[in-house]
Amino acid sequence: MKRIATKACACACALALAASGSTMIGCSNGGADGDEAQQSATSQNAGYTFTDDLGNQVTVSSHERVVAGMGSFANIWELAGGTLVGASSDAFSDYHIESEAEKVGDFSSLNAESIIALNPDFVILTGASSGRGGGVAQTDLKDTLQAAGIPVAYFNVTTFDDYLRMLKTCCDITGDAEAYKVNGTEVAESIDAIKKKAEGKSAGSVAVLTTYSGGTRVQASSTQTGTMLAELGASNITDTDKSLLSDYSLESLVKADPDFIFLLPMGDSSEAAQKALKDQTTANPAWKELTAVKEGRVITLDPKLFLYKPNDSWDDAYEDLYEALYETPREQK
Repeated sequence: MKRIATKACACACALALAASGSTMIGCSNGGADGDEAQQSATSQNAGYTFTDDLGNQVTVSSHERVVAGMGSFANIWELAGGTLVGASSDAFSDYHIESEAEKVGDFSSLNAESIIALNPDFVILTGASSGRGGGVAQTDLKDTLQAAGIPVAYFNVTTFDDYLRMLKTCCDITGDAEAYKVNGTEVAESIDAIKKKAEGKSAGSVAVLTTYSGGTRVQASSTQTGTMLAELGASNITDTDKSLLSDYSLESLVKADPDFIFLLPMGDSSEAAQKALKDQTTANPAWKELTAVKEGRVITLDPKLFLYKPNDSWDDAYEDLYEALYETPREQK
């Protein structure tokens, strides 16, 4: 259920944000909301000030020339009604951004000179220390960009709540309240409805296996997919056996014998990921003895919803998992 937001006119108070960074201020014609904005936020002329996810206070005085260092962040900025002059390469290949922007490198190896050359008003980066494709150290760019007089904010987005928080901040900067409604609150309402269907239900135990060319890993319940599954009534096998997070083996999977197995291929080559899974797991006769395999409850997840950040399609991801857990009939094998 892809949503496309139209860019609304910015109202004067949309550039106000609570100094704590957690209270989001919307548009107001006065009254209590206006008083709150005056008391707890910076003025429009001073710019929009907020606290990013690493605890840095950031002031954005203009947002006409913005650079995003992650494809998902570039997409969020556009969903907030903004446009970009620069973005990491995955913004073009994985999120197909609409802005006429320049590439500033891979998200794991951004080019500071390319970013500065674009003369940005604001740069959006990730505070994560690791990620898909290798080590991510965008925090190393902070001093260089700030020395060039460029405001930079860091966000950490793993769950839908993280996405909603970042989207709200971006929409407050752009002044596009409608974009937050369409791409934020309406998605949240849809997710709440899905969670309500799962209330009181228990899906049993699950394992989320991330497969890549170098091997297989088991995801914790605190990951993007793990969090959604937990909210829908599933029990992650790593919650009772933490050793699975660092020492995966088919033997340990057989011991846990989850009711569901969710597969998430990643990396530059899905074929290499599938080969690694076969070599390490599915080719072993013990694989066929797993309950999830015998009862047809091995599900390959859509990378667009579970490997990448689904952003305005988070509700689709929740719905896919709910259907897999509770609604999809599977043949006994």
